[in-house]
Amino acid sequence: DVSPVVAGLIGATVLVVSISVTVFVWTCCHQQAEKKHKTPPYKFIHMLKGISIYPETLNNKKKINRIRRDKNSAPKEPGRGNLLVDAAESGLIGSNKAPDGPSAAPQVDQLPIKVDYGDELSPDQSLTPGGSKTSSLSSPGDDVLLGELTFSVDYNFPKKALVVTIQEAHGLPVMDEHTQSSDPYIKMTILPDKRHRVKTRVLRKTLDPVFDETFTFYGIPYSQLQDLVLHFLVLSFDRFSRDDVIGEVMVPLAGVDPSTGKVQLTREILKRNIQKCISRGELQVSLSYQPVAQRMTVVVLKARHLPKMDITGLSDPYVKVNVYYGRKRIAKKKTHVKKCTLNPVFNESFIYDIPVDLLPDISIEFLVIDFDRTTKNEVVGRLILGAHSITAAGVEHWREVCENPRKPVAKWHSLSEY
Repeated sequence: DVSPVVAGLIGATVLVVSISVTVFVWTCCHQQAEKKHKTPPYKFIHMLKGISIYPETLNNKKKINRIRRDKNSAPKEPGRGNLLVDAAESGLIGSNKAPDGPSAAPQVDQLPIKVDYGDELSPDQSLTPGGSKTSSLSSPGDDVLLGELTFSVDYNFPKKALVVTIQEAHGLPVMDEHTQSSDPYIKMTILPDKRHRVKTRVLRKTLDPVFDETFTFYGIPYSQLQDLVLHFLVLSFDRFSRDDVIGEVMVPLAGVDPSTGKVQLTREILKRNIQKCISRGELQVSLSYQPVAQRMTVVVLKARHLPKMDITGLSDPYVKVNVYYGRKRIAKKKTHVKKCTLNPVFNESFIYDIPVDLLPDISIEFLVIDFDRTTKNEVVGRLILGAHSITAAGVEHWREVCENPRKPVAKWHSLSEY
């Protein structure tokens, strides 16, 4: 015989276990149902010469490699040291291209520069910023013809979809002196929201590429077309450094009416005006140089008015500091990640031993990056100080640092998009 107390305890235990198991099973089923019915933030179809590619279902690595075989055809050669140019992250380009071939590798001379970092920790994940290879400091001159871009715009009323077909380009300039050709591809963004960012495949060694790629963007009402602008950025792929920017094409849809059918357009490719890049917030940095110790101290102070990068309306920013000698990166370091803020305060310093005679060829690049655990980190904005500064404020800041040794010079700078 079992006493009533023991029987009650056994019954209560069985009841608690049954409820717990039921709740656990229901939670698992609910999560699975949410995953099946979850829709991407925006949906588009990519048509590559009759082949439909759905980005939200691209889980097959072989399929990705087959479509992007041109971009991943050159494996990175290990064991070359920190002075090798990183094709995915180097911020300054040179006019000399490395020869093609599996054994080709950039030749970088050893420099008498030592780097001494503070006791700062890097972010948990390695840097994989989206669109970090989208710019270059050099652009073709005003007197150089940059060619023409041909594309078409259509609208699918039943599906509320904007259809953009990038067809071909003609008369592109030579960006690779070694092959006397270019490796062009195109990045397209729908402004002003910048939610839809796509790019074509790379076509090798041609100045008249035929892309024939169609991008279909769903969820865009026809009434909003007049407020949108198509931005095409024409680039030339570079295996060993940042891709060369050939030019850009801006097409306001206010003057395009695809209601009656596909509209064929041809636009001249224009030189990209860096000064017109939309501000991405501001960054405050301090520099000081000790001529006796031949040491440069870089302090990342804080940022403000950064754009919203997360669904919550905030961002998780950190700053990556790249140091270049000429056009070769020689050092890199990251600050801590500041969670859920658009006005982060970093206050982190990095020290570099730089001889005085090398100062005229030194550039310091600051990349403000939004950290994301689930997707690729995205570059928020960019600032360059030193030999390759592209703004008047950056040139003035570097001049003050060189003319006032041992004095910390702190200034605010607007971040550029590229």
